[in-house]
Amino acid sequence: MTTLRSVTVPVGELSAAMGLLEYLVLDEQLCWIRRREGLVGFGEAARFTSSGPERFARAQDWWRSILAEADVEDPLAAPGTGIVAFGSFAFSKRSPFESRLVIPEIVVGLRDGAGWVTFTTADPDVELTAETAKAVLARYLEDLPLYRDSDPADRVLPGMLSESEWKNAVARSVAHVTAGDLSKIVLARDIAVELGSPLVASQVLRELAVRYRDCWTYSVDGLIGSTPEMLIRVENGTAEARVLAGTLDRATAPADDPDYAKRVLAGSAKQQHEHQIAIDSLTRSLEPFTSSMTSHTEPFVLELPNVWHLASDVTAELAADESGLVPTPLTLVEALHPTAAVCGFPTSVAGELISELEHMDRGPYAGPVGWMDAAGNGEWGIALRGAVIESPTDIRLYAGCGIVAGSNPAAELEETWSKFRPMLEALGLDRPRAVPVRSPDFASSPAGS
Repeated sequence: MTTLRSVTVPVGELSAAMGLLEYLVLDEQLCWIRRREGLVGFGEAARFTSSGPERFARAQDWWRSILAEADVEDPLAAPGTGIVAFGSFAFSKRSPFESRLVIPEIVVGLRDGAGWVTFTTADPDVELTAETAKAVLARYLEDLPLYRDSDPADRVLPGMLSESEWKNAVARSVAHVTAGDLSKIVLARDIAVELGSPLVASQVLRELAVRYRDCWTYSVDGLIGSTPEMLIRVENGTAEARVLAGTLDRATAPADDPDYAKRVLAGSAKQQHEHQIAIDSLTRSLEPFTSSMTSHTEPFVLELPNVWHLASDVTAELAADESGLVPTPLTLVEALHPTAAVCGFPTSVAGELISELEHMDRGPYAGPVGWMDAAGNGEWGIALRGAVIESPTDIRLYAGCGIVAGSNPAAELEETWSKFRPMLEALGLDRPRAVPVRSPDFASSPAGS
């Protein structure tokens, strides 16, 4: 087992107007940013990977073993200081995608205007000082950030299913709901982006963080995006979650109707029903770990640059188990995933149908993504509004919709395009007017939960 040593030092100059955006300079770096604050990671001190149904439990065991041996100097003792692991987990227990935890060599943090740098190393001979930490960070910042202009050769292509094939899958999903097989299923699809010149991931992350400042912009090993949905946030024994279900595209909204979103979303029985299934799913799974829990009696309308959502926030006080241990962020992540917001309900039935209808492996899409520290704090979102970088010029985007009895295939297809928009805009691309048909590879891995 790797023995890690770590030191955290305050750095006051991080409170500048740019916040952490000025540290998004490398393509292969980790980040979790909202409103220009959060965490940015450089390099790698240790890594864990696993797949299958036990991926969360194995990651938990590895993290505990790392912390048991670690030598940590953390005078700040704030959420996100000390040793931190960034993580990304597969949506499906059957996916070949390797879920991972990565402990960066350097973490730059910013919270409420206060900045810090954490340096972590497995080298027993390295001196753990503030000067060393800042010197290692400086080496990562030697190169200026790169920029990429749109290339005429950039193309948006269909994914595993054509639009017509995906609409047919939605119709089949509605038939299953109408027949009483389940009350909701979340059906996703992918599109492929082929670039004429190599992607500059750091530029995409900066674009997302600026455009979607109220979302959580994330980057873990080629999984990038800006999610509006917090699966679970744990801070000093209190857990918080944000549930989204119910979507309205802002691009088609009338400009002279300020109450349009509230009227259409909150006034829609279909949208309210979909949202209630999602909130009930989360609170039911979270309740065994809590001593008390509160949530909005009515969902609110969350305004994002591309869409409006029906949203509810849940807050819970965590309770110790029979051994006196408070559940860790990973314990809660395993208990909550997959929620009805990204899978459906009942989840077991929805997962089997997803595998049958989507014809693709979701990989990390709609899986947990985020970070945790040694003190039991952490933030884990759901990997939405994002993409997987498959090569320097190949990027795969994903989007999904909650399908209930009142769902219309054409409307659901349009909703996926509204959800592709954040990544397409950050890549400097537009929705193609006519998407050529690409034959799907029906031999791809299943995506069931």
